[in-house]
Amino acid sequence: MTSAGSFESSVLSLTVQGFVATLTLDRPEARNAMGEEFFADLARAVEAINADAAVRAVVVDAAGPHFSVGLDLKAVALTMGGGGGGGKTSQATKAARFLASLKPWQQSITAIAESPKPFIAAVHGYCIGGGVDLIAACDVRYASSDAIFSVREAKVAIVADLGSLQRLPRLIGAGQVAELALSGKDISAERAGAIGLINEVGTTREDALRLAHSLAEEIAANSPLVVAGTKAVLAAGENMTVAQGLDYVAVWNAGALQSEDLVEAMTAFMEKRPPKFTGN
Repeated sequence: MTSAGSFESSVLSLTVQGFVATLTLDRPEARNAMGEEFFADLARAVEAINADAAVRAVVVDAAGPHFSVGLDLKAVALTMGGGGGGGKTSQATKAARFLASLKPWQQSITAIAESPKPFIAAVHGYCIGGGVDLIAACDVRYASSDAIFSVREAKVAIVADLGSLQRLPRLIGAGQVAELALSGKDISAERAGAIGLINEVGTTREDALRLAHSLAEEIAANSPLVVAGTKAVLAAGENMTVAQGLDYVAVWNAGALQSEDLVEAMTAFMEKRPPKFTGN
């Protein structure tokens, strides 16, 4: 199994410092447009992160002047049209091929949401289409004041299909999502912060990164078991009543409270020192 530290890609870079990994969209010459290689490598990157016990939190940023302009329409045009395979192809076959191609792209974004590790996005410049899909799957989002957000698909005759329409209503509300998705309009970082898409807006790109890394370090100092459990309980609670959610977390803690990290937390409290969690 590839570790986070040994991951290689021509469109993404992944580095680990201490307990924090930084996953960087690294195709600046194309404004980090997302093609077939991006989705395949994103899935591999998340798999490597999940398998690396040294990683406790992940910052997602981007090289170049923009976070991402979304799908590389030229590169994925054949897939979007359901083409390939040669010869005369029926519309049903094209549709089946498109569906088979789309599902792995969706899963590569979903892998971030389903990861037991928290992902924190640091956005600057354009964050359009697939870029919004990506950050919507993250747990926390920061941005620089120059960031521009757009659920742009309606302007290019596509229904957004990588997760924005499913995840954004839980983040910013149905009315806000309808306005953005039906119009395809751009919104500023200031408005993104006001509606809850962004947790905090920094002045510069460096400010956004500093906020993201600071939070990642703070999270990484906690018990990895508790962080993973909290993320799992939050996700499960989206489809539960309060009573069901309370039952779920009670069962979760019935098992998790047997951890060595809990003993360390109590010992550190008594000894008046910071705890050193191991994830056991």
